[in-house]
Amino acid sequence: MTGLEDPPESRIEQARSGAKIADLRAHLLDVLNHASQALFISIGHKTGLIDTLARLPACTSEQLAKEARLNERYVREWLGAMVVSGLVEYDPPTRTYVLPRDHAVVLTGMLPSMVGMAQVVPVLLALEPAIVDCFRAGGGLPYSALTGFKSGVAVGPSTADAGLLETTLPQAPGLVDRLRSGVDIAEIGCGDGHRLNVMADAFPHSRFTGYDFSTEGIAKGNAEAAKLELTNAHFELLDLARLDTPDAFDVIIGFDAIHDLAQPRTVLQNVYAALRAGGTFFMDDVRTSSSLENNIGHPLGPFIYLWSLTHCMPLSLAQNGEGLGAAWGVERATEYLRRAGFQKVEVKVPDGELIHCIYVCTKE
Repeated sequence: MTGLEDPPESRIEQARSGAKIADLRAHLLDVLNHASQALFISIGHKTGLIDTLARLPACTSEQLAKEARLNERYVREWLGAMVVSGLVEYDPPTRTYVLPRDHAVVLTGMLPSMVGMAQVVPVLLALEPAIVDCFRAGGGLPYSALTGFKSGVAVGPSTADAGLLETTLPQAPGLVDRLRSGVDIAEIGCGDGHRLNVMADAFPHSRFTGYDFSTEGIAKGNAEAAKLELTNAHFELLDLARLDTPDAFDVIIGFDAIHDLAQPRTVLQNVYAALRAGGTFFMDDVRTSSSLENNIGHPLGPFIYLWSLTHCMPLSLAQNGEGLGAAWGVERATEYLRRAGFQKVEVKVPDGELIHCIYVCTKE
């Protein structure tokens, strides 16, 4: 030994450092591949390729393209991407492709959260240039800048509608029975109104009002209600911070709405005032902790923060709002609800749900 060699402890540390670098590199390669796969899945849904492939037996790219009425060369390249991703199986001798039954259950929208999330990713990534500008200048993105998000995600409506009626609403004990018997119900942040119209159609004895600050959304909601000949649903353009309807409703529902708002505390106070005694506020929101360290290891942590950074937070900040973001957390949400007046708050998580939880709040 010459004395110039590294001591054993140093060599061990170097080896550990090298292993960490190799692990990180492998992880980042997975990140790149998985992000690519999200785009493949999104394209497959928007073109109808996945649904078509699920209906067919083993088929060639030519057969699939003909059935889907698409360009064969693009179809073949997409199939190649799906094969190397492990999502579609390929038989080289016959040059045929097949979507395994178990994969079809997930990819055709029977599990709508998975389908929807894959389609959201490319839409959110398209906002990157505008978000980079926000990093430099502050502020946020107006609702008009997020039109790609509204039009870019297409989860099978029948599947989502069934989930709303059969899984989501029953999380509040007795709510479905009340809707059947007939109550006054409002949805805050109703968007295009489809969800409220689904409920109005399913519960004809109840009376439904949808509120949103999107002129386009309100117009769509009223148009769909007219098309469906719903006499128990209507929509109003409103900044929820100005909601002033004391004791008007038996039930108020909000889906992924509160954390996007400029003045969430004011809106929750308005919601409390708008409910009659014994009324229910049903709030569906993102399930995270308010403490960052508790979100480490969340199965969809990066996705939630991507959604928050590119959509939820900028939308609020554009209105000089709190900018809560999607990861505001159960603890803070519960605190806000209690300060608004709700002393009875129950947090429910539907079976298999990865992102959302439901707050069932009673006005006593």
